[in-house]
Amino acid sequence: MTSNTGPNKSLPLRAKVATSVSKTAAALSRAAGRGDGSVIGGWIGLKIDPDLLSHLAAGRRVALVSGTNGKTTTTRLTAAAMGVLGDVATNSLGANMPTGHTSALARAGHTPYAVLEVDEHYLDQVITATSPHVVALLNLSRDQLDRAKEVAMMASLWRDALRGRDTHVVANADDPMVVWAARVADSVTWVASGQRWHDDSWVCPECGAHIERVDGDWYCTGCDLRRPVPQWRLDGDAVVDPFGEHHLVTLQLPGRVNRANAATALAVAAQFGVRAADAVPRLGQVTSIAGRYATAVRDERTIRLLLAKNPAGWLEAFDMAEHVPTLLSINARDPDGLDTSWLYDVDFSPLHGRPVLITGDRAMDLAVRLEVNGVSFTHVTSFARALAAIPPGRLEVIANYTAFQDIRAELDRVN
Repeated sequence: MTSNTGPNKSLPLRAKVATSVSKTAAALSRAAGRGDGSVIGGWIGLKIDPDLLSHLAAGRRVALVSGTNGKTTTTRLTAAAMGVLGDVATNSLGANMPTGHTSALARAGHTPYAVLEVDEHYLDQVITATSPHVVALLNLSRDQLDRAKEVAMMASLWRDALRGRDTHVVANADDPMVVWAARVADSVTWVASGQRWHDDSWVCPECGAHIERVDGDWYCTGCDLRRPVPQWRLDGDAVVDPFGEHHLVTLQLPGRVNRANAATALAVAAQFGVRAADAVPRLGQVTSIAGRYATAVRDERTIRLLLAKNPAGWLEAFDMAEHVPTLLSINARDPDGLDTSWLYDVDFSPLHGRPVLITGDRAMDLAVRLEVNGVSFTHVTSFARALAAIPPGRLEVIANYTAFQDIRAELDRVN
């Protein structure tokens, strides 16, 4: 079904000019091979009209998705679910700051709906600009230690951003930091998304007491903060909705974490009136997301790419990876964060017993960390040498952001 409603087409003249220039700049960037234009287009548009994002969001029903991990995947799944209702604008390639949002809405034209991934630091600003119908909060954990805010501080900023807003919140009931931030909202739907990484939420952000975990439940030992009863949850491969109905979700994306992302997507879409039964088939059509989970075949090797940017992400990547030869690649360039000490927060013991190769700008940092965990490895100086070092068969690749992009580019060149 396609809705006939859409955003206000009578943009102010400055906004019309800014939109046109934004789309042109983005197109020129793509034509020049300088990326998808999702940042430069929005940057120029906002220079011409600082309120352009607000103008472009006006009249659309907007959902925002934020969190430390899983934003891009959950945004793609949510946009797929929302497609039941009509055309959906989305920043599908992960440009998740206001420049990216502006470019995505300008490029999409007149759509009744928008689903936008939002960097957690920009949530307050983007809520103000877009007046979303729903905000989805996935998780909070340590990330880019040299420049990202401490986790409890980030939770506090979220809490302030949500207080007094006329928006519905869909939040992860299993993350104490998210629950503390979200419970100030007037209307919340809780999703049992899970939380395998606990190291950033042992201490209550409300009172400083210890958070106790027992059989999937959690509670603060010093105040009333505790796990809320979730309306949406997982039961094996099925998502259970608030009415107790089971919806079998068959994804092309690996791991329990992506089934949890699917549950969040269904919960968000439900707030727009989408029936889970109608949305589930669309979730199964989502495959690789900006190269994540992509599979390629080279020289009789089947290569799967997994992105892991921080300790919580590496924990989930180990859960997804098969017990086959595994290449780990670490850089510490500006988009990654320059501090690699986070490697010591990752437990690499799941890699015991499989052939492990390491590469990247900071491979030696990784080598020291693997030695601490007693994981045997082979250092290779390039992705091509990694392929040559393993027999025909399967190779799992786990890499942080720029290392991931380097390997994607190399695969594209070979192709």
